[in-house]
Formats: sequence, C-alpha cells, structure tokens
Amino acid sequence: MNSIKILMAIILLLSFTACNAQVKNARTESVKIYGNCAMCESTIEKAGNIKKVAQVDWNKDTKMAALTFDPSKTSQDEILKRIALAGYDSDQFLAPDDAYSKLPECCQYERKTKVVAKMEMSKDQAMEDHSKHNMDVTADKPTGPVQEVSQLKAVFDNYFTLKDAFVKSDGTLASTEAKELLNALNAVQMNKLSSEEHVVWMKVMKDLKFDTEHIEETKVVGHQRDHFNTLSDNMYQLLKVSKQETPTFYQHCPMANNGKGANWLSKENAVKNPYYGSQMLTCGKTVETID
Repeated sequence: MNSIKILMAIILLLSFTACNAQVKNARTESVKIYGNCAMCESTIEKAGNIKKVAQVDWNKDTKMAALTFDPSKTSQDEILKRIALAGYDSDQFLAPDDAYSKLPECCQYERKTKVVAKMEMSKDQAMEDHSKHNMDVTADKPTGPVQEVSQLKAVFDNYFTLKDAFVKSDGTLASTEAKELLNALNAVQMNKLSSEEHVVWMKVMKDLKFDTEHIEETKVVGHQRDHFNTLSDNMYQLLKVSKQETPTFYQHCPMANNGKGANWLSKENAVKNPYYGSQMLTCGKTVETID
C-alpha cells in the first residue's frame, strides 16, 4: 500500500514538473474556485489553460486550483476571468448569472450570493421593528437594477469630469481627475453588477485601469489624450450595457488620432472636443445617442 502511495506521489510530482517545463518563467499560485464534480474540473481547466502560457489543476474535493502561468504573458486575474466566463466563481471574480445557469444541473454549485439574499431578507423583516429603524437605513435603500447602476455611476461621472479637463487642455487637472476615476474603478463591487455589465466589465476592466493610470502619471496633455482615446472606447462598451437616467451622446472627431479619428462620451449633445480643446472646440459630431 505504501509503495502505491509513493508511486502516485511521484506521478503527481512528475506531472507538475512537466507542466512547469512547458510554461516559461512559470509562477504557481493557489486559489479557490467553486465547483462540484469531475465535469466541473474538466470545464475549469479547459477554460483556464493556454498552451505554453497557463495551466490550471483543480481539485474537486478541496476546491483549490494550482495556477501555473507565465506572468509576462498573462496573470492570475486573466485566468480567473476566463474561468468565471465559463460559469465558475472564485473569491476574486463571480461568474455572470447566465453563464452559471447554463451549467449542467450536477455542476451548479452553491453560490455565495445566496447567503447575501438571505441577509437582505432578514433586514427587510427587521425594518418592521421601529426600534431598529436606525440600523436599517441601508436596508431601506433600493436594491436590484438601481443598485447595479450605482456601482458604475461614479465611474461614468468621473469619466465626464476627466473629459471636461481635456476640453480645457489642462494636463494637471486631467491627472487629478484621473486619480478620482481610478478610485471609482477600484471601488466597483462586481457581484452587484448586472450579468451584462459583469461580462463587459471583466473584458475592459484591466484596460480601463491601464489607461487611467497612465493619464494620472503624466501631465503632458498630448500623451494623456492618447490614452483617453482607448479609455473612451472601453467606457463606451461599458455604458452601452448599463442603464442610465439621462441620455449620453457618443461623439466623433475625424481629425483626432493623427487623422484616424477618435470618439468620446458626453452628457451634452453640443460638441466640445476633448482632443483639441479651444483649438477646434466644435470639431466633430454626435454619432449615437445612448438612452
């Protein structure tokens, strides 16, 4: 019996070593990923694996996964995003509801969000007790879609303030506003986004933060505007799946970006060009109204 255990340990060790050999500059991290069975194991590992870049080894008993990857080509977050899009929660990323619902019945593990629903119910019941009124101020706030919009409201509001700084061609102000936008991005609670928002958020989150960080780090307005261009493209994708109280105008300047054209979002239909400011303030037009 002992010899069998030793043999199994050697096989596991050789498998792990072979995995590391396939992935250059291999780093291994352990994370918890929720699932139930061998079918879950196959789906999780297939979603996370990239040949010669990332390898996932998930244990259905412990729910722990060993992520072995080349940090110069991917990251733990990127691997977990792909796994979440396949329907499996981790402590870092929740799977979209529609992805989870498509899992076979045997694979539909108990989700942590169910606990939150029970807690919200108990708060509603407590509201009937007037002696606990002060404790239940947060429970009296709207839940559901309104709460989901509020998760991104600060993000969009700070984006528009940043856009206004570029209209003024003020690199110092843009740097300050970018810091506020970055704080808003970091404050988003993904588990409170709608399923549509969640899918897009996971696709654009990294790039949104990348461009915002670069705008904050410099006061050279030309370089900042380069990043504002790609920031606006990703912000547009996010706003398209988010419910808004008032219309937003998607605007285009054909001369920006070295003649390739560039877009931005505005709360005003009147064009105020963030890529040229006072030099060509009204250059551009509204190409789409997002309700």
